Amino acid sequence: MFLSGARFDQLEHSVSSLGKLKKKSQFGGVGLSIDGVLFALSSEGELYLRGNSHAELLFKVRGMEKFIYSKRGIPVALRYYRVGESLWQDQKQLFEYINLSYQCTLADIIGRQKIPLRLKDLPNLGIVLERQLWKVGISKIEELRMLGAKATYLKLQRNRKKTSVNVLLALAGAIEGCHVAVLPEKLRHDLLLWHKELE
Repeated sequence: MFLSGARFDQLEHSVSSLGKLKKKSQFGGVGLSIDGVLFALSSEGELYLRGNSHAELLFKVRGMEKFIYSKRGIPVALRYYRVGESLWQDQKQLFEYINLSYQCTLADIIGRQKIPLRLKDLPNLGIVLERQLWKVGISKIEELRMLGAKATYLKLQRNRKKTSVNVLLALAGAIEGCHVAVLPEKLRHDLLLWHKELE
């Protein structure tokens, strides 16, 4: 069961300054998002706001209950917090809480995009190159950055005799955080020259 018509109208009015509200099935209820940012959930006629970073602390202090989702009969507490009657009655504060939930969720999404977790998440590096790097003892992004493209390339070359210059450029791009096609010209020239001297 979704929110009542009046409650949904109130919610839509609250978020109108943020953008157009979209609905999709989520966790046995209805997920509510704006521009792909899933910040709320409706289940059994209740509204739950997503809690993360300091939004979660505020929701807990206010005594908002966590959403419990039953996954294959096992109850799982999710980071969504129920909007109580007092909050529905205070339009200004309701918008502040919704806005906080939206902004914190958006910040989380941006943060995840900015911080690659694995080598394969870097530009130009796929799972195959990640595995090759593991084989030569490079498993973390920091290790790759500290070693640099040339030293990493030499390690890979020792392990596999045929290592193309494209791998060197791909490594440099990964370290720089850019696609190999937009590698700074000076860096590309330096690497190609260095590679030629190796042959």
